[in-house]
Amino acid sequence: MSAKYSAGDIKVLEGLDAVRLRPGMYIGTTGVKGLHHILWEIVDNAIDEVSNGFASTITVTIHADGSASVEDDGRGIPVDIHPQLGVSGVEVVFTQLHAGGKFDTSNYAHSGGLHGVGASVTNALSEWLKVEVFRDGKTYRMEFESKAVGGEIKGGIPKYHLIETGEKTTKHGSKIRFMPDKRIFETVVFQFETISRRLKELAFLNKGVNITLIDERVMQGDNYRQVAFYYEGGIVDFVKYIDEARNTLYDEPIFLKGERDGIAMELAFQHTDAYTENLFSYVNNIPTTEGGTHETGFKSAYTKVMNDFARRVGMLKDKDSNLLGDDYREGLTAVLSVQMTNVQFEGQTKTKLGNPAARIAIEALVTQLLGDYFANPKNEDVGEEILKKGLLAAKVREAARKEKEITRAKNAIDNFNLVGKLTPCTGRKPENNELFIVEGDSAGGTCKQARARSYQAVLPLRGKPLNAEKKRIDQVLANEEIRTLISALGSGIGEDFNVDNLNYHKVIILSDADVDGYHIRAILLTFFFRYMKDLINEGHVYIGLPPLYKIEKGNNVEYAYDEAALNEAKSRFGKGALVQRYKGLGEMNADQLWETTMDPERRALMQVSIEDAAEAEKLVSVLMGDAVELRREYIIEHADFNKVDEFNR
Repeated sequence: MSAKYSAGDIKVLEGLDAVRLRPGMYIGTTGVKGLHHILWEIVDNAIDEVSNGFASTITVTIHADGSASVEDDGRGIPVDIHPQLGVSGVEVVFTQLHAGGKFDTSNYAHSGGLHGVGASVTNALSEWLKVEVFRDGKTYRMEFESKAVGGEIKGGIPKYHLIETGEKTTKHGSKIRFMPDKRIFETVVFQFETISRRLKELAFLNKGVNITLIDERVMQGDNYRQVAFYYEGGIVDFVKYIDEARNTLYDEPIFLKGERDGIAMELAFQHTDAYTENLFSYVNNIPTTEGGTHETGFKSAYTKVMNDFARRVGMLKDKDSNLLGDDYREGLTAVLSVQMTNVQFEGQTKTKLGNPAARIAIEALVTQLLGDYFANPKNEDVGEEILKKGLLAAKVREAARKEKEITRAKNAIDNFNLVGKLTPCTGRKPENNELFIVEGDSAGGTCKQARARSYQAVLPLRGKPLNAEKKRIDQVLANEEIRTLISALGSGIGEDFNVDNLNYHKVIILSDADVDGYHIRAILLTFFFRYMKDLINEGHVYIGLPPLYKIEKGNNVEYAYDEAALNEAKSRFGKGALVQRYKGLGEMNADQLWETTMDPERRALMQVSIEDAAEAEKLVSVLMGDAVELRREYIIEHADFNKVDEFNR
């Protein structure tokens, strides 16, 4: 390292060079999430045309060569010459960071793309990108590419300036097609289901838009695989979709719509007989998974209106205390969609809204509109159903509070009860420690022998835990297996959950590869999803993947995790290979279990994440709730327990 440090040592990254050098700063990761992020940047631009009233149709295509395209029927990217830069608007949009038409409100009242980096980042991280613009009966075209310049690969370089092709058209809008650069991304294979979920969500949030997804890589009959989304009811249909597998307390979701101080709000909500709250919020079509000021405004106003209504109809007396917002929100499914300018998101990830004005506006709107709703005598029955559920929730909350106080008071007893159940590790650093939740005493015993005792703990389950989807929190807390798990993790439950108190930063579910094993896995994931969601959100939950087969010939031994790997190994081993099918973890000896499933250097773990909160909510309610027919239909269509898309070591 040179001790001399001068101005000449400072490297100036020009144009899009910074994006290729540090892609994670712009798209978070170069893994599969980052790959889809560069598609979302283009989709979001099309949606901005929709939400501002300029477009009604979007078509997303995954092409046979692996590229993707997005076409809309909006106004089309400006094609005239930029007054300062001397090139077309198309070239500015795709080559200049922090350039766009969304920094003021003259062209876009509301926009998800506020930093002006979207289209240019997609261009920078693509092998090539092609733009077609349809405006005023004319067709315009421009292409970009990545290529070697001075010994370095540079991205987003124009092949030529914008040209008018001479082709006449009645269309209007833009079409962008790009090929992700395999030199940047770990994978360049777009996932149909991932894209489909996001487009469905956008169709719900933008009432009346037609969105079509076409996959030219797959034929279905004589046509390419495709799905189309159109929801005339918008977020009302969204709430109905999420609640499809549940019993609702009243027929139609409550829908409120209004605008105050330049902030537009749409709110739809409905109560079910479930025991948890599900609020999905969006700002300019962007999911705000960490909430923010708009959620705070809604919750505050909603609680006040409900308490005022309860006193007006006599269900709360003068001597009674007000109910808490948590009581009124038990069983609530709500979608809150806000459109506003000058959005202040916390961080580039755009997951939490910070604008104080949003809280003030949403609180005022909900207070007025929901108050008016319940002032109508026709809606009193709906209000009373909500109150009945809230009053019962308050009683259960008080019972659960006492149960938790008893649990905390008996902390020493709980720890004593863990003796003979939990086999702890000796390490004192939670960030290094792993907890294996194992099905059954037999497999638990093998795990205890196989583990690295310095950082691996083992908790065998002596039976199936409670299905948290169908039980209140007081019933959940009364279950012995759940209590043992809560005590072992040390991080609390529900509103008392604190990830900072977690004893093990890797929580690994290890179950047999059979129906019972999958059921136990689903029950545990449901419990974590309902009462320790941040355990999943912060990446602490994993599924261990023990092998299904052992293939042996002479001194050569291999393990196969699915049928495809088994067939490949048998082909290599040739005749005379012995194949053992593991029916359960207990069939392995300690050395085999360590080698295949517990050794960090060789094991395969699947990290559990929540990519789409609303879709995850729907899936849990379908698979773990009471809607038998919906569950059967889903399993027939989707289930493939031997399929593993991605491993995390």
